[in-house]
Amino acid sequence: MQLRRIRRFCIEQLFLKPYRSRALMPSRPSKSRLLRVLGPGLITGASDDDPSGIATYSQAGAQLGYAITWTMLFSYPLMVVIQEISARIGRTTGKGIAGNIRQHYPNWLLQAIVALLLVANILNIGADLGAMADASALLIGGPALLYVVTFGVLCGLLEIYMQYARYVSVLKWLTLALFAYFGTAMVVKIPWGEAARGFLVPTFSVEPAFWTMVVAIMGTTISPYLFFWQASQEAEDTQAEPRRKPLLKAPQQGPDAFERIRVDTYVGMAFSNAVALAIMITTAATLHTAGISDIESSSQAAEALRPVAGPFAFTLFTLGIVGTGLLAVPVLAGSAAYALGEARKWPIGLARKPRNAKAFYSAIAIATLIGILINFSPINPIKALYWSAVINGVVAVPVMAIMMLMAVDTKVMGGFAIPLAMRVIGWGATLIMAIAVAAMIVASWV
Repeated sequence: MQLRRIRRFCIEQLFLKPYRSRALMPSRPSKSRLLRVLGPGLITGASDDDPSGIATYSQAGAQLGYAITWTMLFSYPLMVVIQEISARIGRTTGKGIAGNIRQHYPNWLLQAIVALLLVANILNIGADLGAMADASALLIGGPALLYVVTFGVLCGLLEIYMQYARYVSVLKWLTLALFAYFGTAMVVKIPWGEAARGFLVPTFSVEPAFWTMVVAIMGTTISPYLFFWQASQEAEDTQAEPRRKPLLKAPQQGPDAFERIRVDTYVGMAFSNAVALAIMITTAATLHTAGISDIESSSQAAEALRPVAGPFAFTLFTLGIVGTGLLAVPVLAGSAAYALGEARKWPIGLARKPRNAKAFYSAIAIATLIGILINFSPINPIKALYWSAVINGVVAVPVMAIMMLMAVDTKVMGGFAIPLAMRVIGWGATLIMAIAVAAMIVASWV
């Protein structure tokens, strides 16, 4: 009898105890499990390259060639730190950005930020749906407005009715659409030496168009909806995964959680900037070289690419617009719903059944519906996109400042305040965005 007890004790210590401890703690990322580690950061980074972003990067490459590509290298650490901070806030508190603003800051500030975010996101949804429809019409013909409705309804239904874990998996797979732009870069002739110089050696110009484009790129790569989405997804994953708890309640999970967030964010933002760089290099090597610089939308860039780079490059570029739109539209609608729901104290979360979060899912549906209707209105999609960028830039600065204050506040973060290096880079990114917005406003008045 005693021997049996000793044997059982040894089995528990050698096999069951390590297994139980791993079940309670988040797993450390390894190469074999990298795809499971990647989640909110990867989806956030990929959604940054939406059809509206593709239009900006195409315009940059067509107008300024390789001389503007250094901005991707410059913006990467800024993106990484800001997005990692937003993820840390969500993982530590179990709440999104709006939920934390509601708890710790004046209500008027929360309502103003959420209202501006809603307007910017809805305009962006409309512009993205229009770009996806135009791209589809270029590829297979047919009425563009029919595609607007089809894509909008499809995005809304999947986000509202698909089971959460499966829907996140779908979003991850949709990130593969961005590989179309690596394929496009491979099929066009690129002087890699010149492209490398433009990427590694910053060049500047006194021309207003140059600085306007720098501002546009910064506003595209660092957008408020990305902060809200990644923080909310971290909070959502904490609720959906039984072994995870907000770090304020389970501080022992902190080191592994932050390691996962860091890998996820670094990879997601690197992927985002690599795609943007591929688009810039492709359009620089083709459109800029051919003297074509009048590009206002992603579909115009695709159409201009066909006679210059050939039908295969055109097809890849156009398919990428549709694929990235299917990823970005739900992120835009979802981030708006998370922000509005937290501000209004609604039950929120894509892991909830629609009947248990009616207002939250209604916000997703209404945002998507208004985005569809914008394409049936007299509103110019290009103008809508411009005002979306302006509003995003205006909202980004106070949101980034508030995030930086929250990230060092022990009342918000407990013992998980961000380290000094992140504080320096984060405040630097906030200052750069403030300067960029000021330059954009001045340029619009001149």
